[in-house]
Amino acid sequence: MPLKWVLHWQPNAGTTVNSQILNEVTQCVESINGAKEGRWKATLTYYKPMLRVADQSLAAELPRDFLGISLPEQPDKYFFIVRGQKIVLEADSSIQTIMEKLQSYKSRVALYFEGFQYQLGDFQLRVGKVVPTHSENLRGIVMEVEYLPLSSIEKSRQVMEEFIDIWQEAISKRSLPGQFMHIEPNFTEYGLADQYTSQHTAVQYATVMAQLIATQSAQAGRN
Repeated sequence: MPLKWVLHWQPNAGTTVNSQILNEVTQCVESINGAKEGRWKATLTYYKPMLRVADQSLAAELPRDFLGISLPEQPDKYFFIVRGQKIVLEADSSIQTIMEKLQSYKSRVALYFEGFQYQLGDFQLRVGKVVPTHSENLRGIVMEVEYLPLSSIEKSRQVMEEFIDIWQEAISKRSLPGQFMHIEPNFTEYGLADQYTSQHTAVQYATVMAQLIATQSAQAGRN
């Protein structure tokens, strides 16, 4: 499948994300001739173990928490990431129903990534907000950049970096209080190869969420 980078908006110190920044970013995509193709949505859920009294001795052996992710390009799949042990798993989407019935783990918090998809030559861009379920409270802004001709991470690196440079230049003209950041996970730690898959996307989303949480924690500390 085509290679993809997932970026997140890093606000400047003392500032926060807001809907005005999201609107400006969306307008910026359209200003560089991005053709709107429709909406997209991904969901990320934090799970934690439901330990009964008799199971307390197992607490050290179970993941303290892990992430479940559903992606629009793979609606029949569900992805799990245990960041502590560097594990990524792909399952049938019905696993969510099974987990609810087993009640071994419960959903602690769920977040939606949703916005618009654009076509820009050989690139596909998805720009969206990060919001908790049943809320409009903006937690962050993400952008997916997909390069359609290639699926090799290394072979596409240069063209991706060049595209991001052009994008950052276009964004900088709007004098917004922050910038998009790309932090590439060490995919080999998760047992993933150079050929890109949806598991790579799931690991990137887990990394982005860790960055968003760290940013918000730092802001809360300053406040």
